[in-house]
Amino acid sequence: MAFSLAYVGGSLFLSPDLDLEGSAPARRWGPFRLLWKPYAALFRHRGLSHSPIWGPLTRFAYLALLFLVVWATVSAVLPSPPPVPSSLWAPVVVGAVLPQVLHVLVDRLLTPPRPRKRGRPR
Repeated sequence: MAFSLAYVGGSLFLSPDLDLEGSAPARRWGPFRLLWKPYAALFRHRGLSHSPIWGPLTRFAYLALLFLVVWATVSAVLPSPPPVPSSLWAPVVVGAVLPQVLHVLVDRLLTPPRPRKRGRPR
């Protein structure tokens, strides 16, 4: 169940296209889409965010940072914050990463390569 929910969540909410401000995954966050504006400003589309390994890592690191801010706030207000079950980490991570990797692979298979700009050699 954890894998399935994470897979759906990864497909709908953690797409590599979060680096585009007006993308469907960004809009799905509703009013919380504002949280992804800094992410979109940091990464250009189809850059590092579309790497099968680094892309999910950047989104998880970004989410972890947001989570830590919320967790610290909740910990300051509640006497003992609720525990996070450790047995769910593996299926949740795999379920959330798999659709992102598939997205990148499909993008690479179906998107023609961009022509190189002519000009000064690098």
